[in-house]
Order: sequence, then C-alpha cells, then structure tokens
Amino acid sequence: MARQPPPPSVHAAILLFLLSLSGAIKIPMDPSIQNELSQPPTITKQSVKDHIVDPRDNILIECEAKGNPAPSFHWTRNSRFFNIAKDPRVSMRRKSGTLVIDFRSGGRPEEYEGEYQCFARNKFGTALSNRIRLQVSKSPLWPKENLDPVVVQEGAPLTLQCNPPPGLPSPVIFWMSSSMEPITQDKRVSQGHNGDLYFSNVMLQDMQTDYSCNARFHFTHTIQQKNAFTLKVLTNNPYNDSSLRNHPDMYSARGVAERTPSFMYPQGTASSQMVLRGTDLLLECIASGVPTPDIAWYKKGGDLPSDKAKFENFNKALRITNVSEEDSGEYFCLASNKMGSIRHTISVRVKAAPYWLDEPKNLILAPGEDGRLVCRANGNPKPTVQWMVNGEPLQSAPPNPNREVAGDTIIFRDTQISSRAVYQCNTSNEHGYLLANAFVSVLDVPPRMLSPRNQLIRVILYNRTRLDCPFFGSPIPTLRWFKNGQGSNLDGGNYHVYENGSLEIKMIRKEDQGIYTCVATNILGKAENQVRLEVKDPTRIYRMPEDQVAKRGTTVQLECRVKHDPSLKLMVSWLKDDEPLYIGNRMKKEDDSLTIFGVAERDQGSYTCVASTELDQDLAKAYLTVLADQATPTNRLAALPKGRPDRPRDLELTDLAERSVRLTWIPGDDNNSPITDYVVQFEEDQFQPGVWHDHSKFPGSVNSAILQLSPYVNYQFRVIAINEVGSSHPSLPSERYRTSGAPPESNPADVKGEGTRKNNMEITWTPMNATSAFGPNLRYIVKWRRRETRETWNNATVWGSRYVVGQTPVYVPYEIRVQAENDFGKGPEPDTVIGYSGEDLPSAPRRFRVRQPNLETINLEWDHPEHPNGILIGYTLKYVAFNGTKLGKQIVENFSPNQTKFTMQRADPVSRYRFTLSARTQVGSGEAVTEESPAPPNEATPTAAPPTLPPTTVSVTGVVSSTDATATAATTEATTVPTIPSVAPTTMATTTVATTTTTAATTMERPPTTTSETKMPESAPDRQSIWNVTVLPNSKWANITWRHNLGPGTAFVVEYIDSNHTKKTVPVKSQVQPVQLTDLYPGMTYTLRVYSRDKEGISSTVITFMTSTAYTNNQADIATQGWFIGLMCAIALLVLILLIVCFIKRSRGGKYPVREKKDVPLGPEDPKEEDGSFDYSDEDNKPLQGSQTSLDGTIKQQESDDSLVDYGEGGEGQFNEDGSFIGQYTVKKDKEETEGNESSEATSPVNAIYSLA
Repeated sequence: MARQPPPPSVHAAILLFLLSLSGAIKIPMDPSIQNELSQPPTITKQSVKDHIVDPRDNILIECEAKGNPAPSFHWTRNSRFFNIAKDPRVSMRRKSGTLVIDFRSGGRPEEYEGEYQCFARNKFGTALSNRIRLQVSKSPLWPKENLDPVVVQEGAPLTLQCNPPPGLPSPVIFWMSSSMEPITQDKRVSQGHNGDLYFSNVMLQDMQTDYSCNARFHFTHTIQQKNAFTLKVLTNNPYNDSSLRNHPDMYSARGVAERTPSFMYPQGTASSQMVLRGTDLLLECIASGVPTPDIAWYKKGGDLPSDKAKFENFNKALRITNVSEEDSGEYFCLASNKMGSIRHTISVRVKAAPYWLDEPKNLILAPGEDGRLVCRANGNPKPTVQWMVNGEPLQSAPPNPNREVAGDTIIFRDTQISSRAVYQCNTSNEHGYLLANAFVSVLDVPPRMLSPRNQLIRVILYNRTRLDCPFFGSPIPTLRWFKNGQGSNLDGGNYHVYENGSLEIKMIRKEDQGIYTCVATNILGKAENQVRLEVKDPTRIYRMPEDQVAKRGTTVQLECRVKHDPSLKLMVSWLKDDEPLYIGNRMKKEDDSLTIFGVAERDQGSYTCVASTELDQDLAKAYLTVLADQATPTNRLAALPKGRPDRPRDLELTDLAERSVRLTWIPGDDNNSPITDYVVQFEEDQFQPGVWHDHSKFPGSVNSAILQLSPYVNYQFRVIAINEVGSSHPSLPSERYRTSGAPPESNPADVKGEGTRKNNMEITWTPMNATSAFGPNLRYIVKWRRRETRETWNNATVWGSRYVVGQTPVYVPYEIRVQAENDFGKGPEPDTVIGYSGEDLPSAPRRFRVRQPNLETINLEWDHPEHPNGILIGYTLKYVAFNGTKLGKQIVENFSPNQTKFTMQRADPVSRYRFTLSARTQVGSGEAVTEESPAPPNEATPTAAPPTLPPTTVSVTGVVSSTDATATAATTEATTVPTIPSVAPTTMATTTVATTTTTAATTMERPPTTTSETKMPESAPDRQSIWNVTVLPNSKWANITWRHNLGPGTAFVVEYIDSNHTKKTVPVKSQVQPVQLTDLYPGMTYTLRVYSRDKEGISSTVITFMTSTAYTNNQADIATQGWFIGLMCAIALLVLILLIVCFIKRSRGGKYPVREKKDVPLGPEDPKEEDGSFDYSDEDNKPLQGSQTSLDGTIKQQESDDSLVDYGEGGEGQFNEDGSFIGQYTVKKDKEETEGNESSEATSPVNAIYSLA
C-alpha cells in the first residue's frame, strides 16, 4: 500500500520543529583527529560542466575526493557504466578518479564526446560529481566564395556581412584589409556584435581599401580570413578632399543629401531580449543617417545602473554586467542627428538558472541526536528539487524510519551508526542545474583536549583576559571550570564561559591568580586540562618628563622613573618627534633619565619615554624648547618652567547609594602652575564600552565629590587635573560600581514622522543613551493613528530608532507617540507629535483662464489644485508660440506656490500661444492643464463692442500697474496702491506702485487689487514665546508668518475664528512659512493666534484682520455701476452736440473747428488758423494724421498715411458731397510717452459712436 503524502498542516509543524534541532558537530582541523575519524567521501576537485578540449592534446577529466577510508572511483558515460579496463586509451590516475584519454597511438577525440559523471565510494557512502559534458574544439574552414564589388551611392548606409563558420567555442571576429591593415572604426563605421561591419553612411574615401572578415579560433590559435569585399562608391563629386574628412560641413561640401536616422540593427521600433541572471546583458543599436547619428541609452521608469552599466562601440552598445532581476524592464536607444531622431525599445526579461539560497552542508551527529539537511535554491522558472542517497533516487533507497523528507529538507531523528550515508541534492530548471553532496556521519568519540597541557598565562592587573580550553567529543561534551581544584563551577559575575570553552575574566584582580581546571564530559567519559594564571603589576611611569625651556649650550635632564612588576624585564627607550632617538656622544641614557649635554637648536622637539615589558607598556611625553642667548629669562620665577599637572591617583568609591556615590582622589604635582579644575569622567560597559564621557567638573581646591548616578549603569570613573598649561593624563580608573535598574524617566527626543514614499510614513527618533536607559533591553513602543479620527492606536515594539508604517493614504496627518520601555517598566506617557505620510504628484490647477485684453499682453489666472497631495512648492508654466503648423521655442516659467496670476508681454501680435500649467510638490510635477490664447482679431468674426481699457496687470514680481486713457485732455492724479508680494515677506515691508487715473469715465476688467497687512509688532522676549505674527490677507486667502525662539523641530498650530464664531485650525511643520489660509470669505473679520503644538501654554497674542471684498468681474459687472451709466450718458450727449455742429459746418463748407475732437494739443508745426480751425482744402496733398480703431478697442497704425480711401472703407468715417471728411482724427502720441505708459492710445468719443452704429 503506497504511503499518502502528509497534509499541509504536518509540513508546517515539521518546519517549526526544525528550529529546535541541535547543531551539528564540527570536526577540528587537527590532523591527528582527521586521520582517526571515519568519514564518508567528499568530492574535492572536478572538471567544469561544459568541458571543451583541444583535439591535439590528451583529454583529462578531473575527479578527486577524500574520505576515511580512502574512496574508490568509477565513471558513467551518457548515464551508462563506463568500463575503463576495456579501452586501452583510457586510464585512471593513482589515488584519484581523474580520467586520462591518450591519443599518442592514434584515435579520434570526437569518438569520446558525451556526458560523464564520477562516483567516489567507500563503506560509508557514495559521492557524485557534476555531469560533465565533454566536447572537442572545432575550427571549420571558411566556405569558398567569389564576392562581386559592392556598388553603393555616397551617403547611403551599407552592411558587410561576415557569416563566420560555426566553431566551438565561437571564434573572435575582427575586420582587416587584405594587406592585414586594421580597419579604422568610429561612430560612422563600426563592427556589430554579430561580426558584421556597418557603415552609417558611405563616403568616397571608404573605397580606398578593401574589407576582409577574420575569425580567430581559441584552441587552435589560428586565424581564417574571408575573401575581401571591394567597394565602388558612386558620387556627384569625384574630388576627394581629405581636409574635409572631419569637417562639420563635410556632407554638404560633397553634395550628399542629409537625412533623418534609421536603424540598421535591430530592425523596427521594438524588440525583446532574454538574459540569464549573473551574466552580462548586451544591448546594441546601430543607425544610419546623414550626418552620422549619435546614440543615447535610457531605461523607462528609472535610471541606468551606474555601477554596472558601461557603453561600448562608440555608444552603440550598452553592457550591464552581473545582471539581476531588478535589471529587467524596457530600455530604449535614441538615434539623433540635426535632421531628427528615432528610437528603438528593447524589452529585457531576466531569467535565472538555479542558484543556492541554502546549500546542504555535511552533518556530523552523535548517536541519538537529531539533525537536518536543507537544500534551498531559487531560479526563474522556480527550480525543482530531487534528493538522492549514495547516487540513487531517494524513493528507491531502503526505508529509514529515522529519516523524513519535507520538500527541500530531510529531517533525522534519533540517528544511529547505520544512518551514515552521502546525500545528493539536484535542483534544476530549463536553464541549468546544481548538484551538491552532503554526508551524514554518526560519531561516538569520548572527550579529548586539543591544547597543550599545563599552560602558563601571565596577565596585567585590572586587564581583561581569556583562558582557552579547546576540546572535542561526540556527543558534544559539557565543559566546566574550577579554580585551584575546588569550589563550584566558575560562571557569572566576573567570569563568563563561552560555547567554545573559553573562560573570560572581565577584570583581573590579585586574588584571581591560581590554577584553573577545565573539565569536558560526555556519556563516553571525560577529559581535563589545567591553566596556571599569574597576575602581574602594571608598568607605570610615576615621574614623567616635564616640558623644559633651555638655553643653547646648557645641559638638560629629562626624568622618567618607572614602577613595574619585578618578575618582568623592563626596557626603557626614548623617541624624539615620535621617531626612535639616536643616542649620540652628547646624550646619556640611564634607567630613570635622559641627559643632553650642550643643547643645540636641533635638539628642540618632543621627547617620549617608553617603558615596556613583555606584557604591557606606558609612555610619557615632554617638549624641549631651545632659546638663543638673548631670550634667556632675566628673573628666577621665569626660569622655572610651568608644566601640566601630574595625573591624580588612588581613586576610591565610598558612600555607595542607589543614585549616588562619593569619589575621592589624591592630587598629583601641579608642576609650578596651580590646579584650577578637576574633570570627572565615566565609562560604562554596556552601550559604549571603552568610551569615556564627561560626568562633572569641580574646582581645583577639592579632592572629593558626590556624583549623581543613573539607574542600571556599570560605572567606572577617572579624574583629569587642569591648570593654565593644560590637562594632565587621566588617572587610573576606579573600581566599577553598578546601580540598580528602574523604569525609564524620559522618552526619546526628536520624534518625527515623514513619508519616504507616497504610501508610507517613516517614524524616527533619537535613541536614548546608557544613562537614560535605566534598565536592560531598552526598547520603544511606537503608536500611531490618523489625526482627527476615532480609530484606535496602532502600535509596534522597536529596538532600533526607526519604524516604517506602510499602506498609508497620500499626505495625511498622523498622531505619533514613542514611549521608552525596559525590563523594569515603561517610561512616562509620551507627547503626541504630528507627522505626515508621503507626498504624491498634485492634481492639475483648477480654473485655468487665459485672457487677452489687447494685442500686447496676455493675462493668465488659475486656482490651486483640488488635491495638492502634499506641500505645494510652486507652479511650472510652459508656453510656446505657434502660427499654423509652425512652433516657436518653448519657454518655461517657475512660480512660487502662492502665485496664481501671470502677465506675459507678447513679442509677436500675430502668433497665438499654447500654455501648459502644472503644480509641483517635493515629489515632482503633477497633472498639467493646457489652454490656448484667443485667436487674433483678423481670424475671428468681428463684433461691435464698446472699447475697453487694459486691465490691471499683476506681473511675476507681484507689482500692480494700470493706465486709464480718456477721450478729452485732462489732468492726471497719482494713486498709491499696496500690492501682495509674490514671495513670503521677510522684512514685513509693503510694496507700493503708482497708478495713473483720470477724471474721464473708462471701463476696466476689474479694479486694482488692494491688500492690507495686519502685523502685531513685538520685541523678542527672554522666555520661550511666539511673536511678530503678521497677516497678509486677500479676498479668499491670507498669508501668515511669525517669529519664535522654540528651537528647531517645533510644530505649530494656526487657529482662526470668523465672524460666525466658526473655529478652524491648521497644523504647521516647523520649517514651513509662510502658511496660507485658503478657505476665507471676502469681507469677513477674523481673529487669529499661533500656538505651539508640542509645548502647552506657549501662544502668540490674538490679532484681528479682515479680508478684502471680492473682485468685480469683467465689463458686465462694471456696466451695472451707477457712475458708469452716468458717464456713458454724458459721452452720448457730447457726441450728439458734436454731430449737430458737424452737419451745420457741412452745409457751409470750407472751414469748421475740430479742435475739440482731438485728445491732445496740436504741435507747433501743425497748420492752423488764428481762430483754431483747420482748412482741409489746403491739406489735400498731405497725409492725414491719426490712427484707426480696431474692433477690440486697440489703436492700429494705418497701412497708408496718404490714402483717404482706406478711411472710407473702414466703416468708421465718410465723405460729404463737398468732399470734406468726417470721422476720427487723433494726434499720435510721442513714442517715448507711449513706451513709458506701456498702454495703447485712447479711443475718441466720435469713433466710439460710429463703432456702435
């Protein structure tokens, strides 16, 4: 009855059980043990899987293995037993499985091609080699062929095909001439990866040589040459000027037509390529064109891997080494010249032959122990796993009740001697295979010691040391340490025993001296070894050399008195400027000093005394200054040099308490300069062992102080003395003192929540140090939830200093808390910090409007995006002029996030403009909206409309300008209008510009923008506070700024209340100013304050501001105003009177006054009568002055100044029977005045009436 496979729940239980299995035994590298223990075979050397051999040499197929007893070998060929004895040419090397096939006596190597596999066997199992595919190298001859000359037109592309004969391995291809001269290659002429020679465009000089393809074969070291190609280039200019070869106008000079690029290889616009993981990816694009195209490479959706990508063949090839799965995707090459560009997309798929995740390892167990073999591999497609034992499939092997197979794992329970075998794991897919051997060996060996017996270890007092006791046994023995042959097992406190048997003594004391015994025990017996430990006193320089100032020619003595352990040999040496000192005739070195006779200037420098024994050393440094005769001190006090103080000594800890201890020390010599301060430092051995931190500072008059301590810190102290010269060497450390633990009393600082991607939020904080941990296993409880929701807190426990929250909405606020916790309890309740998830691209700006008040300017307005998806950092406007199918150069403008208007001065009144606007966050530019400017008047259907004046224009810098023209001469007044700055205010200054207005009635698109500024001037206070809150309001929004002294990282809240007592708040990050309130109502009064979100009770004063009234919109809104209706009535009455006067004058003929019809005074050169009338009969041959009003209200110059027909055909004037002309007449303004006002000329009332008619 066949066994049924276990259900999935059983597999899950097995995997959990694997975690509890004991580790395998490691056999020491000791040769004596290696030779004594029995061991199954292990393959140590084998030939490569694809083994290509030279047919001229003997064939070697390697296979070597080790084992105890030594293994025997046999082979299979094509999965069948290979009988070596029957073939006289085949032999096997002695003590090896390597095959030797000898052809000295004849034979064909091709007869031995096939797949070979080696088997190494002893009585404990059989190991297998890889399946070795033997192939004989081939170098076939090139087929003979007659090649006709290649005829090609100059400038055309050309491909010369190589088509080499198939060799094994593939030959190396290169091109040369028939005279063996190399073909010069560049970006125009180059060899492709397939061996063909590509000409992007053929030039006349290309037929100066012939072209031959050559193939070099690796094993035979031979080169075969193909018959040469000859070129015949047809040209319109047979003269070949070599000076133009690299000239940029080479093609036009030779009459070659320029053309856009096209791909020679690969063909088409898209292709695909598959590559195996770990190999090199080679992408190639070769293009034709005139001029020669340039090739550029890109990857869609990302950048090329800079550490692995390199360009070859003049940028025509892209090579990516050691390909991995992340290199898959779409790549495209762009071929471009001045005529245009094309691109080819290559879709790259990365597959993978099997590669190891967990390769099975040899397993050595003791009888009755459990173990496992794991064979885990990955690949694409996913590889399959097959288990074998001793070279046979596991399914056909004899059943073993102690063995169970769970997919890629074999589990062994209660192993016995009979379980010894060699297991093979074969994992494979369509791209290859992996084969691994792992043996299971069951040993029963009594304990034995591996180190020499009765070793002597000498160590310096207060140092850390380790006593080694290497051992081996199966089952793994247990090890215990004893001191002086008695007492309990040494472990804990000042002792620590490692798994390998070593005993560490953390700080050596005198009482630690003695004989230490290590005992290894298992069920088969025990073994022991002894180590004798001697504790030696440290070597210390107690009288150090001092800095000295000596007169040239005098004698100087540098002291160096040393205290050391008498059982150790002491050596004292000197260094000068950190180099060994040469003791010459002028120097005398003694045990405790160095004397320099007749000091010279070259003796100046630093001198270091080095006192050393075979176990330790100490050193001290002093500086010798040599003075000239005149620099000798003149008084006795100056002659006594001052030096740094000696180190304090004999540190002692008393009055031990839970949170304090008293430290006492003995001061060292002050060296003629009184000690001013003592610095106490501490070191702890848990978080930063060996690193000293300043604890406190005390006056130089004390030598005892009470130190305040933190819970659960293993303190060690030292003291440094300071005088006006400098600091002493640190004292020797005190003994250690550990305080008891407690829950944390604080939480981590600088808690932040920021998104690193659009769907996550990374919570970070500054980790707490050793003095704030207060207990073992310091960890952090991280809590978060969305702000202004009722959802429960999410939490996680973290041992590091960061935590990433995934699957978050785009840019939403979160409440964050981070609380410290150790084994003694939790810290205080943490403060709540506001963080934000990651940003994304914003949506398109709303209500994008393009208005063209006249032919000179275009006004753009827009509203903020409906979904900013983050902090807006600005807007990007791209616009381009177009006229039919012709396009101008694209211009890019970048605006601040508060700007929603832009005025463009048109350079070309004929062309239209296409505008593309997008908003930007820190992620990038979002969705764009596109609008076009209105069509010019000559393209639109004319409609009669009252003339309009240029609207108020807000430029990029935020300056407001306006010019109102009138039909009658009048005086002007200057009005100052405050404007909104386009950037956040820093100096709180209000920008003003002059606006010119007149007494005559005009029509405006909207009134000038007026912005009020509310500011609460305050001086910076001494305590933490918020001041200088400034409000810059408009009709529907306001910019808020303030100053504070709360430090970096502080978060704020802007709170504002409208007239309906509706309160709203806006959270603000510390670095974001100004803050824009965008949901305000026109003409409403608001109260506002700013307060700290992190620190209670810190708030600004409350200020009040009012938004401006809403803008009037377009001409229809102005027409409803009373003043506008009255103005239009006055103009109509005035026009009626003028018409009556005109009819009367027409009936009379001759002269009639027109002075009142002119909007500016006549120039002095204008002919006029004394009564101010014009006589048209005298001006028949002179051109009329003035301009004609177009339908859109702008002033346009007449095309002909001397033709009255143009005036008549315009529909805005007429001739009477007597030949007089009635119509518009204006005097052109001075050019400089027009440019200064930057506005068009006004329309006369008479013309306005005719336009309405």
